[in-house]
Amino acid sequence: MAETGESAGEIQSHVETFNGFTALMKWGTVAVFLIAAFVVFLIAR
Repeated sequence: MAETGESAGEIQSHVETFNGFTALMKWGTVAVFLIAAFVVFLIAR
């Protein structure tokens, strides 16, 4: 890996932030899908 001048602690912080963001996006996608399916169900009634 190229030396960027960042310490291991900063890189770990970035990795944790990225993992939190991707988890939020994953669960947000699931929530939006469920809400959209519920709306379609209500419209179809």
